[in-house]
Amino acid sequence: MRKTDVPQALDILREHYERWKAPAKTLAGHHRNDPFRVLVCALLSTRTRDETTSRVCRRLFERIKRPEDVVNLPLNELRELIYPVGFYRSKAKQLKALSALLVERFGGKVPDSLEDLLSLPGVGRKVANLVLSEGYGIPAICVDTHVHRITNRWCLVKTETPLQTEKALMELIPQEYWGLLNRLLVAFGQRICTPLKPKCHACPIERLCGKCGVSSAVPLSRNPRV
Repeated sequence: MRKTDVPQALDILREHYERWKAPAKTLAGHHRNDPFRVLVCALLSTRTRDETTSRVCRRLFERIKRPEDVVNLPLNELRELIYPVGFYRSKAKQLKALSALLVERFGGKVPDSLEDLLSLPGVGRKVANLVLSEGYGIPAICVDTHVHRITNRWCLVKTETPLQTEKALMELIPQEYWGLLNRLLVAFGQRICTPLKPKCHACPIERLCGKCGVSSAVPLSRNPRV
């Protein structure tokens, strides 16, 4: 894929986003435009399927609205609320510590700068950039496994690490698309451009894809379900 093809490719993916009904879309529905919810969902989703995280977040947000609510919630109860996300015991402790820090240092508000977000326990660049883009509408590129894999598969970048991918994409992609990139590519990666056997026959942007590293794809079907 050429740099000049990127806006067209992302516009096409945006047209298909709703019909894919990807797990990531359901999860995003629990936190859009709320920085605290974005942060909590992102931390809970680590090593956990989006379907599970979505169910847990729905239940959890019936009990908590602010960091102060987490601080006041007994640890055992918090563990029960976030079960069965992966490592739920350690994540409960992490959420308690994180919420206490938000209250003490930031007045109960999730910070809106990359530097401050990275100072929070358990928060790396992926989560920090997601909070900026989804929570605050600040241009940022969140690179997870889907974004890293797909943009390399497109032959748009040739990178080894998510950080390298983030920096490369910031130079290649117009800033107006930064906030959309993760949302679109996660759904695309869950439904079409899957890790092992991408469904190239059902891909709406196949003609733009360089298919770097793609050795085989799902065979053509007369009625592919997307």
